[in-house]
Amino acid sequence: MYNSLSREKELFVPINGGHVGMYVCGPTVYSNVHLGNIRTFMSFDVIYRYLKYLGYKVRYIRNITDVGHLVGDVDDGEDKIAKRARLENIEPMEVVQKYTNGFHKMMRIINNLEPSIEPRATGNILEQIEMVEQIIKNGFAYEKNGSVYFNTKKFASKYKSYGQLSGRVIDDLLVETRELKNQAEKKHPADFAIWMKADDRHLMKWKSKWSVGFPGWHLECSVMSTKYLGKHFDIHGGGNDLKFPHHENEVAQNIGACGCAPAKYWLHSNMLLMNGRKMAKSDGNTISAEELFSGKSEHVSKGYSPMAVRFFMLMAHYRSTLDLSDQALLAAEKGYKKLMDANKYLQQIDHVIPDTTSEIDEQINNGISAVFDELDDDFNTPKALARMFELVPVINSYKDDKPLFRDIAKETVERLKKCFSDVLFDIFGLEDESGDSGSGMGDILDGIMNLVLDLRQNARSNKDWPTADKIRDELAAQKIIIKDGKDGSSWSFN
Repeated sequence: MYNSLSREKELFVPINGGHVGMYVCGPTVYSNVHLGNIRTFMSFDVIYRYLKYLGYKVRYIRNITDVGHLVGDVDDGEDKIAKRARLENIEPMEVVQKYTNGFHKMMRIINNLEPSIEPRATGNILEQIEMVEQIIKNGFAYEKNGSVYFNTKKFASKYKSYGQLSGRVIDDLLVETRELKNQAEKKHPADFAIWMKADDRHLMKWKSKWSVGFPGWHLECSVMSTKYLGKHFDIHGGGNDLKFPHHENEVAQNIGACGCAPAKYWLHSNMLLMNGRKMAKSDGNTISAEELFSGKSEHVSKGYSPMAVRFFMLMAHYRSTLDLSDQALLAAEKGYKKLMDANKYLQQIDHVIPDTTSEIDEQINNGISAVFDELDDDFNTPKALARMFELVPVINSYKDDKPLFRDIAKETVERLKKCFSDVLFDIFGLEDESGDSGSGMGDILDGIMNLVLDLRQNARSNKDWPTADKIRDELAAQKIIIKDGKDGSSWSFN
């Protein structure tokens, strides 16, 4: 796997034999989770799934940030959750619960597995205070007017490692920070807050020996990762945008507290673009997951199912940028259906031929091995998919009743079945949205649903809105969503 710390691919060797500890920075729950975050969490879901598939016992920690993350990611100002609470005129914990529920719902929709533990920052305040105390004791932090700051320059002078993860030179960091921040309380502009004194307006605050205040945003992940995984664990993951300052400051805090770096391997996913540009509300170049599913956006010609979207995200390596466009989504939807259809036909194959091997057997077995070779190479999902597409013509030869497939040994057929089933469903986390993976019931269901959609379209054409709405609402009650597009209507399971 590619280690951001060394900037090289490294052979993965767990610290404790067959056990893996993995920490991934979770959402700050002050708004609906956006597609860029969804891509990050889906990428690490695939990594989690593949490690489990390989036989590792994985403890996967993904936190909930419900305090301390300030607007603008700076050391003064308003907490993002408190600001949302003020705008919506509700309590901060109502904000937290509302958007945590929404986050969990979205993770279920795209079929992400639940983490082993999902701690909250507010549930670990005492431990965060204890870490601040330890950092002060070790000489890497100081108190000023009720706030506590990490002494970045002193730390960098001793360990020579600050900036190693993000690839920034410490002298440049100090100059950049001086231009960005001008806080008189700090000994140096590059220092960052690990405990902040709260003013009277601040809604979320706790008692400490320094002041009534709240912990710094970076501190929570240092505490929760080591609390549940130990002072030194295997994998720390997150979005590329978190390398600096969040992850860089995590490393500094951990070393400052216990003298040891937290994670052995640092993995970072890359950003999601749209139409070749960074997503931004300011210029309208943005789309929500809900709009993507429903098709109610100028940026898409139709709604796309959750599994088509998941497949689209699998089509790029997690460390590469991914450009979302209607054309790319259409291609992903087509590719998803092609693989699902191939798997459906493949699982129906039930024939026995002599226990011999031929040239085609060797070709198929080499192709299967290549799929897993790609996954073993830093979880390369797009190349693994490409290898699977290379096997589709062999599968279709059975569907078309061509002689080729009849020459394949039963053992090879069974291995191919297992490869497709394991990779598509267990590792990639896809679901067959037809509700079938080979029994033939999916074709029946498709036929029924096409009839229902035709009846609904006739009602709409005749302006019989009550009937059209009743069909839609009754299907929704059965977790079936209708998506209306320019080229007609489609359906999927919610």
